[in-house]
Amino acid sequence: MAYNDLREFIRDLEQRGLLKRIQTEVDCDLEITEITDRVSKMTGEKNVALLFENVKGHTMPVLMNAFGSMERMALALGAEKLDDIAEDIAEIFRLPHISLQNKLDLLKLIPKAKSAINFPKYVKTGPCKEVIIKDAPTLEAFPILQCWPDDAGKFITLPLVFTKNPRNGKRNVGMYRMQVFDGQTTGMHWHIHKNGAENFRAHQELGKDRIEVAVAIGADPVLTYCATAPLPKDIDEMVFAGFLRKKAVELVKCETVDLEVPAHAEIILEGYVLLDELRREGPFGDHTGYYSLADEYPVFHITCITHRKNPIYPATIVGKPPMEDCYMAKATERIFLPVLKSQMPEIVDINLPLAGVFHNCAMISIKKSFPQHAKKVMHAVWGMGQMMFTKMVIVVDEHVNVQDEQEVWWRVFNNIDARRDIVMVDGPLDVLDHSSPMPNWGTKVGIDATKTWPSEGYSREWPDEIVMSQEVKERVDAKWKELNLE
Repeated sequence: MAYNDLREFIRDLEQRGLLKRIQTEVDCDLEITEITDRVSKMTGEKNVALLFENVKGHTMPVLMNAFGSMERMALALGAEKLDDIAEDIAEIFRLPHISLQNKLDLLKLIPKAKSAINFPKYVKTGPCKEVIIKDAPTLEAFPILQCWPDDAGKFITLPLVFTKNPRNGKRNVGMYRMQVFDGQTTGMHWHIHKNGAENFRAHQELGKDRIEVAVAIGADPVLTYCATAPLPKDIDEMVFAGFLRKKAVELVKCETVDLEVPAHAEIILEGYVLLDELRREGPFGDHTGYYSLADEYPVFHITCITHRKNPIYPATIVGKPPMEDCYMAKATERIFLPVLKSQMPEIVDINLPLAGVFHNCAMISIKKSFPQHAKKVMHAVWGMGQMMFTKMVIVVDEHVNVQDEQEVWWRVFNNIDARRDIVMVDGPLDVLDHSSPMPNWGTKVGIDATKTWPSEGYSREWPDEIVMSQEVKERVDAKWKELNLE
């Protein structure tokens, strides 16, 4: 089920017992972070979304940890489980490979492919325009969080940042933190590898003096996820959102900039970024579990604020995993697995461990077909979009469950010969990586933990794994209840 807006999502979470309302007064400076951090690391029913309804000095409630479990992440995307979405994508990718002789499958898939494309619907107005502030707009009314003690200030942490490519008019929606400098200006922390930064540079190359920007806060949860999704360049996030929602996203024209934004968002910030203005931004407690360092970034100037009556302010915090952003990354892992398989059919499964914070580790199982196949996969992964940032790629055989990290490490610790099976290469790294000697690039490692073949130079006998016979397992299964060992 797709939600029309954030409020429908909140109601559904509450009805399912997955959200807790907090009436105790809390401070948006550090206190909300500490409470949310503790809850996000709880297990089972204690890990819930939080709606803080009594925020010191503010009238707006703050929504936290809404995406902070696999169950809530699937609900946010309108699915019972994330693999259901992956299966829909997989069927679309099957379409070009179907033989014309198999007309029945072809006829079934063509309507599905057509129905999957839901272009945005442009409307004249929407709830996001219930209140319009053009005269001296200010951020002071919003309960923006100071997340961690050494942060440079308050940060908007869950923004959908809309820009356009000036050459072709194509829209981009990304999620970039925004440090609040004052009531009318924030930082715009778009990394050099991101499409928002590309649009910024394209405006510079054309000799323009500014780039128009709009920021949506509190959209339908599918839209929030799509702003984080690693889509190919120039693929419209709002079209992808239409695919996930199975219906079109309603967009409305901004008041002061030539951009369209989600009509059902809670809050819209409109403005511009000057192309020759930089300001010190950061430090900020980041998803790596460390503070990202201060640096020079562009500045966003607000020209207009619109919002719903009695808006809800959603935010997120990042830090040592597991946290809410980890589950958004796991959604990407499952949803984009069919895309990865379309490029590398030998891949069976992939796991991006929570402790690897998205880009530091990928565990991949493959159907090994030729010598050095694992190394081929490593290099292919490093050449694919945002996978280029992966610091460690571990490759195992197809029968290995990569979702069981202990099993993967057991094979790494037992199967590899360091000289033969470890590959080290230089290449791009995530901007937030603090360990490399140079910003934005460094050394990455690949580990081939597959069974080594004679054709790969292994002349010794490879031992069999210890596995109990199926007949004995079944005999013990029949006696298990009688043994009373649970």
